Amino acid sequence: MDAAGSERFGILTVEMEDPTGYGRIVREAGKIVRIVEQKDASEPQRAIREINTGIILAPTGPLRRWLSTLRNDNAQGEYYLTDAVERAVADGMEVVSAQPRALWETLGVNSKVQLAELERIHQRNLAQRLLEAGVTLLDPARIDIRGELTCGRDVTIDVNCVFEGRVHLEDGAHIGANCVLRNSTVGAGARVQPFCHFEDASVGAAGRIGPYARLRPGTVLGEDVHIGNFVEVKNSQIAAHSKANHLAYVGDATVGSRVNIGAGTITCNYDGANKYRTVIEDDVFIGSDTQLVAPVTVRRGATIGAGTTLTKEAAADKLTLSRSKQMTLDAWQRPVKQAKK
Repeated sequence: MDAAGSERFGILTVEMEDPTGYGRIVREAGKIVRIVEQKDASEPQRAIREINTGIILAPTGPLRRWLSTLRNDNAQGEYYLTDAVERAVADGMEVVSAQPRALWETLGVNSKVQLAELERIHQRNLAQRLLEAGVTLLDPARIDIRGELTCGRDVTIDVNCVFEGRVHLEDGAHIGANCVLRNSTVGAGARVQPFCHFEDASVGAAGRIGPYARLRPGTVLGEDVHIGNFVEVKNSQIAAHSKANHLAYVGDATVGSRVNIGAGTITCNYDGANKYRTVIEDDVFIGSDTQLVAPVTVRRGATIGAGTTLTKEAAADKLTLSRSKQMTLDAWQRPVKQAKK
């Protein structure tokens, strides 16, 4: 627009290594005099590498007049808008050109293949900006940013990670391979192991997440929280230095500091119609394979024995457990397969 103003005919042009299929910019004494389409071009014209990108700027009044004079006496039997260039030259109007900063800015998309190629260019440009800002990408060709990714200092991102929506990685964060983060924040110095999925979640400073962990919407983790392999957290707040290291589900829960949640523990938050919250206060130890049937509260310093199904409040600083008494049956014999007749 700056080059053409309101009194000149402007064309966005670009030089290509292989201009096949594009209209060539024909110049005489350095000035543009016409655009010749591929099928109508002579051999010398086909050797021209400057092409028409399809973006033009022309004064409205003269353009209407030129369009009314277009003919289809060409190799394709079509009406070429580009013939308006020759009309402008005949009327004494100056035809000027401008060039984009990069060829890819003018590329068109007419197939899934071209769309994929342009997407890769876009992702490569985003990766370049991250590298220039000091982010370490283990392979710049294997990252997908499908929204806005912002990073602090000394951030490291391994291969095949996908970032959707708005994602922020604070100083020193490390994201392992094959992770998907959507609308989430990862705190300073946190390490996310491979194959983790976050959505609308926040990880505190120095957190340790994964591998194979899932943080669902509403998850807020405090400082130095550990969420291990095959642990799912949903709509829960977990305070500093707490851990759920293996095979657990924490949903609709408020968890205090320095809590240990054993393997196989779940919060039973849904009765088939409504969701209820579980409250676990500071310094609680929950043994493996425990079911916390919400609404329920575990008071400060309580210990829950392995295999417990907790349906009532657990008292502070005491051991609570519910399991059947272990027995040994001396007269019992293991069944033996009967011989087939």
